[in-house]
Amino acid sequence: MEEIKNKALDSVDLQLLDILQREVQLSNAELARRVNLSPPATHTRVKRLENEGYIDQQVAILNQEKLGFDLLCYVFMSTNIHQAKELEELENSLKTMTEILECHCLTGAYDYLLKVVIRDRKELDLFIRKLNKLGISRIQTNLSLREIKSSTILPI
Repeated sequence: MEEIKNKALDSVDLQLLDILQREVQLSNAELARRVNLSPPATHTRVKRLENEGYIDQQVAILNQEKLGFDLLCYVFMSTNIHQAKELEELENSLKTMTEILECHCLTGAYDYLLKVVIRDRKELDLFIRKLNKLGISRIQTNLSLREIKSSTILPI
């Protein structure tokens, strides 16, 4: 397979990325109008940005509360697992858990940080029990009382 080489981004590429991260639902024609290119040229650039990995995915961000997910939790975890194969198995298990929105491997006092969405305390209890079955040595769960800021927009 041929490796795609990333070329330097120009000001139009950066404009496209900035607009798309804010308003992904724009039609190609409107996007083209905003960056002063023809629709075919705009489409070609967006496809190139996707192929080169600048655009990971285009999604709709749902309202968790309206969908009944009342608890947003941050779960700090430590494990006593140090073998590469066992760590890979742990991480693969975490990837399959639909409650986990984000999972980060950390430096410092804990090994992992999970951002988790849960409907209620009973579901939280069940989720923590699932984690405990994975060889977790320490868990600290923090509940978000309210969201001050949440963004997916990079400052480009």
